[in-house]
Amino acid sequence: MSVRIAVAAPFKHMRKDRLQRSEFVFYIAIDRKWMNKEQANQLLERAKAEGLIAVDGGAIRPLFDVAEVSIPLGFKPTSDVLAAAESPYEELIGRIAAATEKPPQEVVAELHRIVADNFDGNLRVEAAVIILAKKYGVAFDDKLPALEKSVAKSR
Repeated sequence: MSVRIAVAAPFKHMRKDRLQRSEFVFYIAIDRKWMNKEQANQLLERAKAEGLIAVDGGAIRPLFDVAEVSIPLGFKPTSDVLAAAESPYEELIGRIAAATEKPPQEVVAELHRIVADNFDGNLRVEAAVIILAKKYGVAFDDKLPALEKSVAKSR
């Protein structure tokens, strides 16, 4: 959740619905001194991978309603906002969300509808996320080995 807050902060503070990459990095690295420029760019990449932002040319726009995000007084993102997504499942959810311009929660809800409605609950989420990725034309081949390992571990 702190990734969402960190991404929302510049948009809320500057009261803009689009920011240039340089404006975003300036806010995070120089204005707030939350991290250095390289880390601010890593934050942008993580937000993009999680489907929180879209990059159109040099402009960045949030794919969620920043007005709904509450920024706590004294907020400062921790180093976990720069860590890669923990699982291949979550990474694919982020890719699908970015490709469809839907919030990740909507993608997860659609995934669970597939499992419940089409397979009577007898399909693992790892398989359902592949079905969704195919449906929306999202690349998933690079995540197959990791998904297979996670299924094998949980047996």
